[in-house]
Amino acid sequence: MGGLSSITKNFIILLIIPLSIVLIACDRKPPQNHLNICDIFREKTAWHDDALAMQKKWKIPIYVPMAMMFQESSYRFDAKPPMQYWLGFVPKGRSSNAYGFAQAKVATWLDYVKETDNNWSSRDDFSDALDFMAWYIHKTEKINHIDKTDAYNQYLNYHEGWGGFKNKSYQKKPWLKKVAKKVSQRSNKYQQQYKSCYQELIDDSLWFF
Repeated sequence: MGGLSSITKNFIILLIIPLSIVLIACDRKPPQNHLNICDIFREKTAWHDDALAMQKKWKIPIYVPMAMMFQESSYRFDAKPPMQYWLGFVPKGRSSNAYGFAQAKVATWLDYVKETDNNWSSRDDFSDALDFMAWYIHKTEKINHIDKTDAYNQYLNYHEGWGGFKNKSYQKKPWLKKVAKKVSQRSNKYQQQYKSCYQELIDDSLWFF
C-alpha cells in the first residue's frame, strides 16, 4: 500500500496547525469559575496534574499557591500591573515588570531559574508559574519561618519580599493586610472544596504517583 500523497499530507498539516492554535488559545483562557477549585481543575485537567507535581516536589498544599495566584493574576497568563498615567491621560509606564500567572518580577524569576535550573521556564506558563510560587513559599518558610499552610503571612512575604516582611512594611499598608486576609479566606475555601472532589479528580488524572 502506498503512502499518503504530498497533497494529502499538506492538507492534514493545514488542518492540524489551526486546530493546535485554537486548543492552545482555549487552554490559556482563565477558568470559567474561579470561585471553586474543583471546577477549575475539572475544566483545566492539565493544571491539576501540574498542581499534583508541585505538591509532591515542594510538599506544599495545592490550595495555598492557587489562592495566591488568583489574587495576583486571576489566572491570566499575560497579566501585568496596570498602566500608570501622568495628568490622567499620558502613559508613563507600569509600576513594575511583574508578568504572568504569578506576577513574578524579572529579578526574582531569574533567581528562581538559577536555583532550580529551570532554564526553559516561562512566566506565562501555568506549570512554571505554579512551581515558581512553590519555590517562593518554600524559601519563605526557611527565611522567615512562615508555615507553608499560612496563606496570610505567605502572601505578605510574596508581596513585600522577605526583607520587607522582616521589617514589617505591611504594617503601614492596611489595604495589603485586607488583601492578605482575602487570600487566606480563599485558601481555606479552596481547601474545603478540594477535599470534596479530590478522589474524583485523582481518578480522572493522568498523574501517576
